[in-house]
Amino acid sequence: MDAVSELLAGVRARGAVFRQTVMRPPWALRMASGAPLTLATMLNGHAWIVPDGRDPVRIAPGDIAVVPGDAPYTVADDPATEPTQVVTTADYCSGRTGTCGDPADEAAVLLSGAFERRGELSGHLLHALPPVLVVPAGDSPYPSTELIAAEITRERPGRQLVLDRLLDLMLVSALRTWFETPDSTAPAWCRALDDPIAGTALRLLHESPAHPWTVADLAARTGVSRAALARRFTAQVGEPPMAYLTGWRIALAADLLRETDETVSAIARKVGYANAFALSVAFERLKGTRPTTHRTKARPSWPPT
Repeated sequence: MDAVSELLAGVRARGAVFRQTVMRPPWALRMASGAPLTLATMLNGHAWIVPDGRDPVRIAPGDIAVVPGDAPYTVADDPATEPTQVVTTADYCSGRTGTCGDPADEAAVLLSGAFERRGELSGHLLHALPPVLVVPAGDSPYPSTELIAAEITRERPGRQLVLDRLLDLMLVSALRTWFETPDSTAPAWCRALDDPIAGTALRLLHESPAHPWTVADLAARTGVSRAALARRFTAQVGEPPMAYLTGWRIALAADLLRETDETVSAIARKVGYANAFALSVAFERLKGTRPTTHRTKARPSWPPT
């Protein structure tokens, strides 16, 4: 699994999270589901996404808009239109999929989806996203919004699984397009994956975080001198190899604490620390809290049940 795939593995669509809404102007929806990541596209007509305190962003039919963070925002026919409806957790509860409103040729049709809580690893990527990431329709050809809209209205075996995977694919397709855009603000390590030296080192660290890596060992496996690796890695990624490895290990540990009931000692060994004490010291230094405290506070709060 490549690093981007591993990071996105913590952001999944599970349960019926699609909502298709048919609206006539003037219209505005206040999106307040509390989901940590939402996605929107217009099947017909255009819309404006208006994050609080930020400039509105226009989306046309087929454009994919990715909105990270759980803060409310507005989707409207015009940035000045006041919201007349609030979309809450009840509209994205597990088992809820469907169409709101009566379809008509001249009506605007919004298709929106929500993703469940992300982990620390995915946060490395999603925190770097702009407030609203828009991928034009022509730049991300799959899956088609028409296919998703048709699937929503059909009662067929496996519909929920198909919708979940289609939503996942829309997100990955949008982010992949963003990565490949020359002027995007994608994290440095994403671009570094294509570098023959830094990219090789990154993959080694991601594949075997528990290995007792040293700069010399990593350089030997990469096929360059220790000085060359340190210089190239820092220039491409933005921090030295061992500092990056520490952050990666702590992110892995944070996800294991949140998602499993394994002991701190067991998790420490999985991510490359000799014992629970060593992990706790590093964890508190980077996260400002103890592993056990993090576990208590980081249990999932979304999706709603």
